[in-house]
Amino acid sequence: MNSPESILSPCISVCRMSEKTGLCEGCRRSLEEIARWANTDDADRRAILVRIEQRKKQESA
Repeated sequence: MNSPESILSPCISVCRMSEKTGLCEGCRRSLEEIARWANTDDADRRAILVRIEQRKKQESA
């Protein structure tokens, strides 16, 4: 496993879960993704970041 800070958290300190999507309104992560962030490896963090970008694109479509 890599350093816990090798890929920074996407958190922007707007920690509010959307009832509609089940995602954080700030960083667009699920509760499960938020909970495991600190203990996961860089490959999983990159996968989460890709999903966040996909979610943002879907929202703007």
